[in-house]
Amino acid sequence: MKTWASINQKGGVGKTTTVVSLAGHLAQSGERILLVDLDPHGSLTSYLGYNPDDMESGIYSLFSHPTTSPAEIARMLLPTKIKNTYLFAASTALATLDRQIGSQKGAGKGLVVQKAIASVADKFAYGLIDCPPMLGILMINALAACDQLLIPAQTDYLSLNGLERMMHTLEMVQTSLKKKTPYMVVPTMYDQRTRASQDSLKKMKEIYRFNVWGSVIPIDTKFRDASKAGTPLPTLLPYSRGSLAYKKLLNFLLGIDSLKPHEKTIHQQPA
Repeated sequence: MKTWASINQKGGVGKTTTVVSLAGHLAQSGERILLVDLDPHGSLTSYLGYNPDDMESGIYSLFSHPTTSPAEIARMLLPTKIKNTYLFAASTALATLDRQIGSQKGAGKGLVVQKAIASVADKFAYGLIDCPPMLGILMINALAACDQLLIPAQTDYLSLNGLERMMHTLEMVQTSLKKKTPYMVVPTMYDQRTRASQDSLKKMKEIYRFNVWGSVIPIDTKFRDASKAGTPLPTLLPYSRGSLAYKKLLNFLLGIDSLKPHEKTIHQQPA
């Protein structure tokens, strides 16, 4: 099973939209998809029709009950409106994890999600993780569990600053994990009519070079319609601009193994 994580410490850049849209396209090809919501805000869980405030099982249970059996983990999977797609849901209790684990000596909770995904991996072709917008035990779990990082970054100057902080965080965590995960910056909310979007995209490519996807996800108001309907845009309006852009991204990701080694590591900025 290939596992991709959508990650950025800045909110509102399209992390959940990226997960849902890629899942929608993958499901149309008949693949079985696992979605994992690691964000205490539960945006992905809410998008798919579940209330994070009411979740009694799911990701939080994996941390609070470390002896959960593979059969019990499989029963935590929730069906979704997306064909052949299941969800490990988030609960608002996830927001308390860092405080709880911080008081436990030798907790060893950095691989909880990886182990849970591994226990059901034979049931799915792809896994997509929606990450929290902050450094903590949940982000560490996401980095340990995924094969590929997607970093949605809005094409504006504030997002560029946030992207720089995200890179420092990745370098620090991956050094701790002793694992270098391939990553790709995905320019989002691109508005070709504005100079700000054009300049931000240019700057993004100058700094991160080979690690920036060669295309963009454009601004498309249809994403709001899809969110309101609780349905991926590729399902609701498959030929909309946003849907076609994510199809292009998916096609690229499916060929990601062809990247050269230097394109698969964290970009080192000059001192």
